[in-house]
Amino acid sequence: MSYVARDNKITPETIEVAAASNPDAIALARSGKKEVLTRRFGFWSMTGFSCGLMCTWEGMLVAFTLGFANGGPAGLIYSFFIAWLGTISVFIVMGELASMIPTAGGQYHWVSLLAPESSQRVLSYVTGWITVVGWTVGTSAIAFFVSSLIQALMVLNLDNYDPVGWQGTLLFWGVLLISLVINVAFMNVLPAIEVAILVLHVVGFFAVLLPVVCLGPRSQPSAVFNTWQNAGGFSSQALSFFVGLNGNAIAFVGTDGPVHMSEEVRNAAKNVPRSMIYSTLLNGVLAFGILLAVLFHMGSMEDAMNNAPNGFPFIAIFASSVGSKAGATAMTSLIIVLELFCCVDSVAAASRMMWSFARDRGLPGHATLKKVDGRTTIPLAAVVVVFIGGLLIGLINIGSTTAFNAVVSMALEAFYSSYLLACGILLYRRIRGDIRDPDTEPTKERPYEWGPWRLKGLLGTLNNIVACAYLLLVIFFGYWPTMLPVTAANMNWSSTVLGSVAIFSMGYYLLRARNGYTGPVVEVRLVGYD
Repeated sequence: MSYVARDNKITPETIEVAAASNPDAIALARSGKKEVLTRRFGFWSMTGFSCGLMCTWEGMLVAFTLGFANGGPAGLIYSFFIAWLGTISVFIVMGELASMIPTAGGQYHWVSLLAPESSQRVLSYVTGWITVVGWTVGTSAIAFFVSSLIQALMVLNLDNYDPVGWQGTLLFWGVLLISLVINVAFMNVLPAIEVAILVLHVVGFFAVLLPVVCLGPRSQPSAVFNTWQNAGGFSSQALSFFVGLNGNAIAFVGTDGPVHMSEEVRNAAKNVPRSMIYSTLLNGVLAFGILLAVLFHMGSMEDAMNNAPNGFPFIAIFASSVGSKAGATAMTSLIIVLELFCCVDSVAAASRMMWSFARDRGLPGHATLKKVDGRTTIPLAAVVVVFIGGLLIGLINIGSTTAFNAVVSMALEAFYSSYLLACGILLYRRIRGDIRDPDTEPTKERPYEWGPWRLKGLLGTLNNIVACAYLLLVIFFGYWPTMLPVTAANMNWSSTVLGSVAIFSMGYYLLRARNGYTGPVVEVRLVGYD
């Protein structure tokens, strides 16, 4: 059985392959794609890739103030469990989809193949654009965090240093350049690097946790579990809590990175879902540990906020705990290294997503973007375009930090919107009973087949519903401002930016792409599987 049996997808590029090919080739061919990338990654290296890309315990520290301002210590803890359990639910569903259809396109490919015939082209096209832009902007956001942390250390150690936008942009470009070089020159050893980063990710957690716990002042449990805050000035604590939920949700963004590396993973139908779930479980445990450590040992939060270098109070908490700027610098430097490799991984995932959408004719310049370099066997043009896109986004920061923040704020909404479309379409097929077990014969009523990794029966359906509900919750409150009254400086512009992307993509579709984009292009038909 093939997922590409719709007649309108059959193109002159279709070729036939023997069913005796290796399992990964068969799984890819069932989705109409032929293997052109090298499968460098195994389970452990992809788990390292996923953990490094999520960078959850590190992200908890970087995004600490959003959840703390709207929710306080108690809100941070309770909303953490909503975000963690919600993310696990979402990526169980995403894992099921990746196991069924293990392609680099991910969300837009799944939507195209599972959506009703009448809407699959438009829905998959918009999903593809949102995902491509989300990953490109998300990569820029990570590079910005790294450059901002470097400037924060300069503020901590240099009495007269005043961080300015153009310096931050130069550092931002440097981070992107390092990420580009590693992705191009060291791609063959990147799996080994990812295993090393996984080890550093865990060891680094203890290197940061232990000094804070052993040397920092200790608060009473009541001050942590019963203290709420509504610094945003919302009408109720409950509303403030849900606005602050996004501070924890941000820390889990990027979990779908392994999906877009699927065509470079051995036994992708099993290893991609497992790497996403295991990394979410591991990162959740580490993130909760670092959250408790900071909340119990931060001392005076007012002092930490007032002395926060470049707006990062966790650095002031480090300095206060260990009583040394040098110690705080060493601890923060470790986080910078891990965030740097998060940017490396983000460039890899973003370029694979862009390459996949380009080979299906979804982007301008797709003839160039879909090319795979013969020497490195990576989509080199897509890697370079992600890099250039980041450079251009960085220019915005020179003119206006507010405008820059408006652009990068849409990354979370883009990711979660693409997840919702994919999870919602799977729920639709699930309820209709259109997906059959692998050991049963395909029929017209049940044309789709589960992969080897899934949650069976009613439990799977209930989890799918929970995943969609969580995504709707995060998306809805993700558009809210973080404080009242709303001004141009504190306005949440993500709806405007994401809406502009959607309008542009639909305009390009109507003017040009509708004649070329028909969904995933069929490159291979698998003999005996239709």
